[in-house]
Amino acid sequence: MSIRIGIYGYGNLGKGVELAIKQNQDMVAVGVFTRRPPESVKTLTGIPVYSASDVENMRDKIDVMIICGGSATDLPTQTPALAKLFNVVDSFDTHAKIPQHAANVQAAAEGAKTTAIISAGWDPGMFSLARLYSSAILPNGKDYTFWGKGVSQGHSDAVRRIDGVLDARQYTVPIDGAINAVRAGQTPDLSTAEKHERVCFVVAKEGADKARIEEEIKTMPNYFADYKTTVHFISAEEMEKEHSGLPHGGEVLRIGKTGANGEHTHVVGYSLKLDSNPEFTASVLVACARAAIRLNEGGMYGAKTLFDVPPAYLSTQSREELLGKLL
Repeated sequence: MSIRIGIYGYGNLGKGVELAIKQNQDMVAVGVFTRRPPESVKTLTGIPVYSASDVENMRDKIDVMIICGGSATDLPTQTPALAKLFNVVDSFDTHAKIPQHAANVQAAAEGAKTTAIISAGWDPGMFSLARLYSSAILPNGKDYTFWGKGVSQGHSDAVRRIDGVLDARQYTVPIDGAINAVRAGQTPDLSTAEKHERVCFVVAKEGADKARIEEEIKTMPNYFADYKTTVHFISAEEMEKEHSGLPHGGEVLRIGKTGANGEHTHVVGYSLKLDSNPEFTASVLVACARAAIRLNEGGMYGAKTLFDVPPAYLSTQSREELLGKLL
């Protein structure tokens, strides 16, 4: 029997989820839920569109709701609310606020006996697993995470929420000297600003106070305040021509020491180079939907992360196939 998936929100991530479901034979997309007028939304594969206000009526028709809102203002309220009705998966990516988000979702999901996998994607998500595995194996060591160069969906969304902004793209750019030193096995102490810089391209509304917008961007806590941030104001035409793609990627490295006196150095890395940030993130969310069902069937209710998911729960393959093909 196919896992029935609902898609809550239909931006770039929601469209990516719709396409990812088509690649998973054990799943079917029930439909998209939107805050826009449903008749104004046309899906890529022709699946139905429903009003977000009708979501409770679909409680018996959906096994997992994949929530595709932004971390800045959507997911903190949407995930707990929907976890009272469905098993859910989200991609909440404000690292500093994940513990509080987990606590809020836990309270909602545990009482409803649903399972909520939160903060799934590639960071947090796949990069988080890489950090866990390498630090467990090499306890005498140091972690480094570099992002980009690429478009951050969450940071771009946060800029678009600023009053006076029509559109925005935020590029995270790793600083070459820092990443090259770590790849060489060095363990420098790097501040946030010494690892990355952030570059924003913004289309402002006519008559908007650009100086205020730039100041709000540069001082935004958890997003830009700790970084060297450059803001460029451009036209809508230039945005469409030069910044319509959504590439991203990055690298997690751990430099570890073994030996009686720490004389042997090991560099462990996991890297991603993504043509489409939302489509890859969506693919992680869809795999997590499969895991959410399996956890729920085992009575594992409440808020979970990829740390709590047995790797085999993500896969369509049986245990025998995994042992024979991948182990």
